[in-house]
Amino acid sequence: MNRIILILIIANVLVSLKGFNDFGFFEKYKFQVGSIRRGEKLRMFTSGFLHVDYLHLFLNMYALYLFGKVVAVNFGEINFLLIYFGSLLAGSMYSLYQHKNEYYYSAVGASGGVSGIIFSAILLYPDMSLIMLPIPIPLPGYVFGIGYLLYSIYGMKSNLGNIGHSAHLGGAIGGFALTLLLKPYIFTKEPMLVVIMGAIILGLLFFGDKINFKK
Repeated sequence: MNRIILILIIANVLVSLKGFNDFGFFEKYKFQVGSIRRGEKLRMFTSGFLHVDYLHLFLNMYALYLFGKVVAVNFGEINFLLIYFGSLLAGSMYSLYQHKNEYYYSAVGASGGVSGIIFSAILLYPDMSLIMLPIPIPLPGYVFGIGYLLYSIYGMKSNLGNIGHSAHLGGAIGGFALTLLLKPYIFTKEPMLVVIMGAIILGLLFFGDKINFKK
């Protein structure tokens, strides 16, 4: 395993375990709109190392392990960290924007950073086979990526489940943008994929406020 990925996993496990057993610690470092707007910006990063429970922690770390090694091999350690933490910040910023008037909205999890790594891997290898539950069949990476974007948009706009869809979506956008910035050859190698994903993202950013799936 790449040492940077191993360090990130260990850090997530240690901080999450501390949060599981120390309510005050969890409350102090989780993502919370009201606290962040009062100046506690560090929460936008520290919340990415906290998790709700063991399953939440395992799923994020397993995804980081699976996709992280692909990204680390192609980018090296410094740029891998840039994509991970840039995506984590993008997820937090997008969540803050979407919930800016919900002062008690809170969230935790590495999902923003992990989503960025997943999308980076998809851009590098769009034909990789992935499974998107509840569909129990392998899908090409580019289909998974487009489906992930659309599902996250739907989940965010309809408040589907107890999931931070906005952090997933913001992280995916961050990973998409940073990967193209660092590997611009992807524009010519996978132009249709870049155009389709870019169109969905731009449509969300410019017209997302008008989308409403609530009944």
